[in-house]
Amino acid sequence: MSVLDTFAKKRAFVVCVDSDGCAMDTMNIKHFRCFGPCMVEEWGLQEWREDILKRWNEINLFTATRGINRFKGLALALREIHEKYKPIEGIEALEEWAENAPELSNDAAERMIPRNAVFAKALSWSRAVNRAIGELPQEESHPFAFVREALQEAHAEADVVIVSSANPEAVREEWVRHGLMDEVDLICTQEIGSKAYCIGKLAEKGYAPDHILMCGDAPGDEKAASSNGVLFFPILVGKEAESWQEFRRNALALFIGEAYAGTYQADRIAEFHENLKIE
Repeated sequence: MSVLDTFAKKRAFVVCVDSDGCAMDTMNIKHFRCFGPCMVEEWGLQEWREDILKRWNEINLFTATRGINRFKGLALALREIHEKYKPIEGIEALEEWAENAPELSNDAAERMIPRNAVFAKALSWSRAVNRAIGELPQEESHPFAFVREALQEAHAEADVVIVSSANPEAVREEWVRHGLMDEVDLICTQEIGSKAYCIGKLAEKGYAPDHILMCGDAPGDEKAASSNGVLFFPILVGKEAESWQEFRRNALALFIGEAYAGTYQADRIAEFHENLKIE
């Protein structure tokens, strides 16, 4: 039984908020210093380190695949490495799992180890990433400007749920450290299921589709919202503070007033696609 099973809605509306790269200015540093470098170490890719790290960041931060699950990003990066630099044993098994598994987490990877040794390396990498993230200087991890105010204003009108594909311990630690948990009713992270799954389960609690708003910075957040027929508010990469100000000035009131869908949402999504060069 997960926290979603026991959660009960308190208000008619719910605002779902992604963490890394959306509410928290933590995404770049985690990829620059943890995800990519740990992959280089685990698979012995030091000979091509600079080029490989550049591609890792393009895949996970600055293009249409921004914000994908860590294991999906790993499979994409290792496929390119397999084709361009060195053979990666078990790449096909990792790709199939990353594409089709209902759960992508450390526990799920560990269960796959008897089937293929690539999962032992994927789990070793993922655990190393978590350790590296835990060692990052705390002063370099903080919410984007206006997030605190936006959460306070949203929580006055709606339930607030963190919906993230990140490591649950890291998410909770960051939000607790910055004193944001008073504005949060529930945390849904990778061990529960995908963002789309979590939003779908929230919808089963009795929220109307136009009473559910997903705030996110990545195409996967938009897809998670659209696949459930709910609303989406984008946080633009490089314009995060401006996006949260727009949420406070216009988006929240339109959402609560049941006037968010239509032209307003379409304009925000068009800006989002242009920002990440999504065709």
